[in-house]
Order: sequence, then C-alpha cells, then structure tokens
Amino acid sequence: MDSMLREYLPILIFLAMAIGLGLILILAALVLAVRNPDPEKVSAYECGFNAFDDARMKFDVRFYLVSILFIIFDLEVAFLFPWAVAFKDVSMVGFWSMMVFLGVLTIGFAYEWKKGAMEWA
Repeated sequence: MDSMLREYLPILIFLAMAIGLGLILILAALVLAVRNPDPEKVSAYECGFNAFDDARMKFDVRFYLVSILFIIFDLEVAFLFPWAVAFKDVSMVGFWSMMVFLGVLTIGFAYEWKKGAMEWA
C-alpha cells in the first residue's frame, strides 16, 4: 500500500500545483484588473452582427458561408497535422492521397474565392 501511495504522490503534487496556480492567477486577475468599461465594450455583439430587437430576423447568408468554410479548412488542418507528423513513415500512396485531398480543397477554395464568398462588403 505504501508503494502505491508513493507512485501517486507525483500526480497529487502536480494536481495541487495546478489548482494552486489556477487560484493564484484568478485572484491576481481579480485584484489587478482594470475595471473601466466603456459603452462600446459592454454593448451586445453577437456573430458579426449588431444586436437587434427581433430574434426572428434573417441573417445574411454570407455569415453561414464563412462559418462553413472555416469548418472545412479547420478540418483540413486537423487531417494535415497527423500526416505531417508521420510524414517519414508515409508511403507513396499516403503521400499522393494527401496531395489529392489538398488539391480538392484548393480547387474548392479557389471556387469559393471566385464566387465572392470571402468578400465582406
């Protein structure tokens, strides 16, 4: 039993230090933070649009298009990182399949750019 407790001691020390550091940082923020909000800072702002009184108003479709594009390219990065980490162990099939994947995404990005999906005005 004593050896098992000795094995868990580093974990308990780590947890105590993490909780202590977290509490110190939270308390430091409460003590040192500047509390001088201006009306612009505390105004309601959500999803790229100023707040309005009717929740049933239609949003501009460009907001949804940009969010979908973000998800697509975020997933591209999520697939690209493991591939890049294991690049030296990847076969030629893995390499060319990733090139096809990147090519399809690049063609999609060029299409969206040409259609004006990246324009905010």
